[in-house]
Amino acid sequence: MTKTIAFLLSVFAIVHFGYAHRLAFKPVEFALGESKCFVLEANATGDQKPWVWYAPTLPRHPDPSHTWYVERLLSKGISLVGCDQGEVRGSPKSVEVFTKFYHEMVKRGYSKKPVLLGQSRGGLMLLSWAVRNPRRVGGFAGIYPVLNLRSWPMKRNLGSTLADFGMDRNAFSKVIDQHNPINHLAGLAKAKVPICIVHGDSDRVVPLEENSAIVADRYRKLAGEAKIEVVPGKGHQVDDGFFKSTELIEFMINRSTP
Repeated sequence: MTKTIAFLLSVFAIVHFGYAHRLAFKPVEFALGESKCFVLEANATGDQKPWVWYAPTLPRHPDPSHTWYVERLLSKGISLVGCDQGEVRGSPKSVEVFTKFYHEMVKRGYSKKPVLLGQSRGGLMLLSWAVRNPRRVGGFAGIYPVLNLRSWPMKRNLGSTLADFGMDRNAFSKVIDQHNPINHLAGLAKAKVPICIVHGDSDRVVPLEENSAIVADRYRKLAGEAKIEVVPGKGHQVDDGFFKSTELIEFMINRSTP
């Protein structure tokens, strides 16, 4: 009964308070073209305020399961920020919007090198931007992130993937490798951008081997730093092993602050 009431209250909060009140923090909201953006502001001053850039920023993300690490980021003067483009998959158009968002954040006094935090499909959104902007990334963090276009996007979410790139399957199959961020990691490695990911070894939705593991393997071969914390027996789910990872939060704090 208690769990049922808690669930209903959380649903009510999302529906009643709307887009940016999923967490118990008051955000600053602004529009960037057709995209909705939010900033959970920390108490930081100066013209290089640290920030973690989170994706996917959709109506239910980030949600209350993120509270533990958000509280720790804010307590260290690090803001959590997001830009909602909807169900994008790293197309050139979505990357361009993210670049405009990045410039807007820098204009607002935030650091030129945020840490990127991609959860699930948010990983693909942010890695696609990162490989094109390696000198603008302080670190790349992930919670069971989608990183490989040939994995979940093509196997389980083909419609949204093709829609984002504006192509049919036949046309996209001819250019997928040039858009797949796992094929373009060299710039990030050269810029010495570290990667830290937490991923379950029983994830059937976004398999570890097809995403985080393949990226870590390729990145290390490029002399890049990549750490993968494997959560045994866990899949694509809400679990403290992912959302209360000490290694992940320490990485984000250390890479966000000078």
